[in-house]
Amino acid sequence: MSILTSPRGKIEVVHCRRTESQDIYCIKNLIRKFTQKLFGSLNIIYLLEKANLAVTLHNDKEEIMAQATFLDYPNWNVAKQDDWVSVFRELDSEILCTSLNTLFMHLFVAVDEYSVGCCKEIIRTVFKAVPELHFIFLIVPSHMSLGSTLVTVFDQVGNVPSLMYDEDLAVHVCHRHNHYPQLHIRKARVEDHDDLMPIFMHHDTVLKKTYGEYFLAELIEAQDEENHAVICEVEGMVVGFMSVCSRVNMHLLHECFDLGPFHGLCIPHPDDVLEPSQELSVQGSQDAELRSSNQGSQQKAEEPQEPVSPEVVESIQRRITEEAATKELLSTVQSGNSEIENIEKLSPEFTVDNVDSHVSDMSLASILLPKEMSYFRPIYRGASAAFCIQLFCIDEKHEARSMDFMNFVFSLFPDKNFCIISLPHLTPEFALIQNFMKVVPFNNCTLEQDLYVFHKAGLLKSINIRLATFLDTSAVEVLISTLMLSKSILEDLKRYNEAHRDPDGTPLQAFVAEVAEQIVGIAVIRNEMDIEYIRSHYNIEDFIYFNHHQRDEHGHLCHFALNPIFRHYTKFFLKEILRLGYKSCLYYPIYPKSREGKFQSCYAHSLTSALHYFVPVRPRRQIVYPLEKLGISAPSKEVSKDALCYALNHTNRKLTLEPKITVNAKIVVVGASSVGISFLETLVFCSHLKFSNLTLISTYGLPGKNLLGSEQRKFLATDHCFNDKDHALMSLCSWVNVVVGRMTAIDRAAKHVVVSKEEIVLYDHLILCTGQQYQVPCPTGADISQHLTNREIPNSSKQRYTGKVPCNHFTLNDEEDCFKALAWIRNKSFTTEGNVIVYGNTIDTYTTVETLLNIGVRGSSIHLVQPPPTSTVTCINNYSVESAVEDALRAAGVTSHRDALLAQWNDGLYPDPIHSACFTTPTKPFKLACSVFFSFCDKNVDYETFKAFNDACLVYDGQLVIDSDFHTNDIAIRAAGSLTKFSNRYYSNEWTHSNFSSKEIGFQLAAAVLSLFDPTLEPVTEPPTGLDQLIPMYKGAKIQGGILPGSYHYLHVAKPSIPAPLDVQMAQPDFGTEIVTGNAKNGTYFRIHINKYRMVETITCLSKEPFPASNYICLFGQHEQVLNNLCARYKDNLVPDLYSYFMESWCMALFHDRFIDLRKELRQILTSKEEEDRPSIEQLARQTEDEEINLMEKPRKYLKRVFRETIYKTLVEKSILDYLHHNHYHLPMYAWPGII
Repeated sequence: MSILTSPRGKIEVVHCRRTESQDIYCIKNLIRKFTQKLFGSLNIIYLLEKANLAVTLHNDKEEIMAQATFLDYPNWNVAKQDDWVSVFRELDSEILCTSLNTLFMHLFVAVDEYSVGCCKEIIRTVFKAVPELHFIFLIVPSHMSLGSTLVTVFDQVGNVPSLMYDEDLAVHVCHRHNHYPQLHIRKARVEDHDDLMPIFMHHDTVLKKTYGEYFLAELIEAQDEENHAVICEVEGMVVGFMSVCSRVNMHLLHECFDLGPFHGLCIPHPDDVLEPSQELSVQGSQDAELRSSNQGSQQKAEEPQEPVSPEVVESIQRRITEEAATKELLSTVQSGNSEIENIEKLSPEFTVDNVDSHVSDMSLASILLPKEMSYFRPIYRGASAAFCIQLFCIDEKHEARSMDFMNFVFSLFPDKNFCIISLPHLTPEFALIQNFMKVVPFNNCTLEQDLYVFHKAGLLKSINIRLATFLDTSAVEVLISTLMLSKSILEDLKRYNEAHRDPDGTPLQAFVAEVAEQIVGIAVIRNEMDIEYIRSHYNIEDFIYFNHHQRDEHGHLCHFALNPIFRHYTKFFLKEILRLGYKSCLYYPIYPKSREGKFQSCYAHSLTSALHYFVPVRPRRQIVYPLEKLGISAPSKEVSKDALCYALNHTNRKLTLEPKITVNAKIVVVGASSVGISFLETLVFCSHLKFSNLTLISTYGLPGKNLLGSEQRKFLATDHCFNDKDHALMSLCSWVNVVVGRMTAIDRAAKHVVVSKEEIVLYDHLILCTGQQYQVPCPTGADISQHLTNREIPNSSKQRYTGKVPCNHFTLNDEEDCFKALAWIRNKSFTTEGNVIVYGNTIDTYTTVETLLNIGVRGSSIHLVQPPPTSTVTCINNYSVESAVEDALRAAGVTSHRDALLAQWNDGLYPDPIHSACFTTPTKPFKLACSVFFSFCDKNVDYETFKAFNDACLVYDGQLVIDSDFHTNDIAIRAAGSLTKFSNRYYSNEWTHSNFSSKEIGFQLAAAVLSLFDPTLEPVTEPPTGLDQLIPMYKGAKIQGGILPGSYHYLHVAKPSIPAPLDVQMAQPDFGTEIVTGNAKNGTYFRIHINKYRMVETITCLSKEPFPASNYICLFGQHEQVLNNLCARYKDNLVPDLYSYFMESWCMALFHDRFIDLRKELRQILTSKEEEDRPSIEQLARQTEDEEINLMEKPRKYLKRVFRETIYKTLVEKSILDYLHHNHYHLPMYAWPGII
């Protein structure tokens, strides 16, 4: 915030932010003829798309006061985009401009009255936002003056000829030191104490309370060869302080952190043990209950293991000294709050409790699992090469210049190559730390802090990015020798050097990063040839205006490796790739890969060290097209092809100077249920946030391994929240640490979860999403020889089975369980012999029976045993569907038994394995031989999970009790899903999360957590009195589907509700309309329920043929008129078959993923007041409903007439045509004006 004063004395408070698309209209209004003469005739949208940095100044009323746009190459075509440095250095030998320290102003507009103040404020903001920036150039025609505004900040340095025009152009420059200068650094003196204390006390009083009022003076006075204190000052005023110490507890660091990429922060020594001996290499931990499938502590950095060769260290130090006089030290883009950090914990006196942490931080995207898991840790015998920052504080106004300290403090320790700092992991990332590299901790790390490292060579600003040559091959080979993909990188480099093309003819480019004449980075890109597929399958238009990017401006990142010392140059490397390669966008796909076995493959894909500087792109839901029926109206093959799924990551020119907010809070999710996956998905796809400590604890890790194959019948029904394809498109394993195991305890005081009874996972926020599972049924123990009936047997439904679980007993709760059961059945050859008992009355019993029939089990060998129902509502709740399924069971020879209670296994003898099962009924008992027993009794919370809750004193009342904001009785623990129930104070025991869509619950849970971390969200306001006593209601559809006996494909979509029998629902006076076509037994059944508001409320499909379920789900919540006046057509017998009806070309737009956006846009038009003298259509509708208008005609007819006679009709038509035109690649079957 700044205050501007106009020449007439008017005062305006202004705020700076990045330019947004909605600013374009105001920017155009600020353009004058003089502006066009200075900058040329510009397409503002195109310019903003290609800009590296665009800044908008607005006042408190959100009115645009000024805007400026900056790019990394000059305008007016004075030089080529990839070759301008030499041109500008010739103008003035003292202006040492480089692509790192230079930007070019391509546009500036401002409100005339405040233009001078706005210009200075924007320039100051740009220098603050980009700390490495030194020069801003402005190029204008030589015959033009800059005017009274720009001349106040720019000085002319010469003229250059244009490559396209005859006249010369004048070059003006703006220097950093005139607006946001570097800080002057010197040794601290005792007399600085009084200037420093206000800065410290503004942020923290702990040090004063702990060490006394004069702790800072004592610290300054105690300086010696090992301890130094330095300050920074601006115009003689002290604005910051740093205390550094060369005493570092290296033993502790080696025990806790993987310092391999930095040679243990030690000087190389001949006696260093860097590789395991042959005896050690064959040893390893046998405990496989807890592993990380992503960036864990067992992983190595996918970075060169040698930071900088010793022979160039002296050269590097010399260059730092030479450059220090003329250039600033490196920093990062992001500016945060001032921090005071006490880092004394790294001193030798520091001791910590023995806390076993098994989940490492994931801030490094530059790591890959080695080919062999190893627990070997190198031994370093050399002297320490590091010093630590003990105390740091700087005034908020100057925080962006924090890196100015580093050159000076390194000069205090000339024999040290590394600077380290440790911080509590909840510390927000401030400007200084953004240049450091976060170190991966080991599994047994005992420090509750994060370690950051910075190498002396990182101070060099002479980094140069250029195209690779043949001569670079040997240096690149040395650089990437430790990488798993080194061979692939070298092959692509060879192809580039030889032909500049891939074998398939795709243009290829290779770039190297060079520092001190040494190659420190390599990147290989190719033209993205599949851009139509990407546009149609991923939401890249969340980040770019696609039509303003040429086809050859889209690049595909194949390889990226950068020495970790220079990791803070990653964004610059990417920016230079875009500039030198004439690209505007880069894409990086991550392909899924799984392997058979207990754990998902840890080598599923290659992660580049640049991944965290990309943004994950959400996949788009695709229309399932009836291609044969559409014929020539079908989408192109590039859009409709069924390609291998992958997760897409993206960056572009606009994002190269845009910082991410790092969230280091340890967020631990227990349970890979649909709720938990939806929660993680929402956090991961927050493009402006980087969650570095997301952890999932799950029995089998992440789902989505496709164990049963896409065509294989599934044992379990689906809720259509996520399938294997969805998991491949998300690639959560790239962003989430996965701990494989079961939660067995929660220590709320220590804030950790115990996994598999011994391993510990620390948390700051614990999210419980374990859901409910099918449990092993507890036999009643009734002796059937006494001919007991169900009525004579005490109720044992609440009892827990505590005996040995038989080896041929299966409770199927996820795909891993199903895969094990399938493998067991096939291995035991039970597909041709032996009885199979399926016990339960849920829909999963039907899908399991169908799967057993499908894999070859004889129907006569299958017994479907259904216990007495606990509710009047059946699992299918549709008599027509149930009747068809029962007929199919009889036709297959499956024997059904109703109202049967499990009495005994093996006549009460040892139950493992099960040879027979006895049941009681309301009439007479019976006994069945048994080879396999599938149990689908009522779901419940797993006992170990319940015990963990109970021992942690979490309130449990049949289910885990939560409030309306997902909180348990512990503010740090939230829970969601079928595991939970609302507190009794809401008086809504009939409503739980089980009544709602799991995906929507997970999204809302994430929204509640995001409010703690996302500064872009509006502050949460307290609900009005009384509303906080209401439970939240969610509107997403509740879905279930699967393949039922008879090979019936089944889908049921309904609004969230308290379950009630279908005939009871239909008997209600406000039920609405039922539309049914086809016959259930013939497999052509399609039922749609239209409620009293004429909205689609329920969809039920039962078909012998597969159908596009994802299409039909889109029909939920639509008005019947949107469905081409479905009710009227059905009434006129024009809709004989709903399956055919929804395959017609007119309805494809309904299934489009952006149709909901069109609906919102149209509603906004109708609710807005487009004409001053007329109310909006919505207001007119309310007035007619309330009879505030005396009408001579029917209200409906009146509203139609007003709609046609006003501007609303034109606006609605334009919106619809724009929608069809913009999405023509998905919807080519629609015509619009101009194509016929």
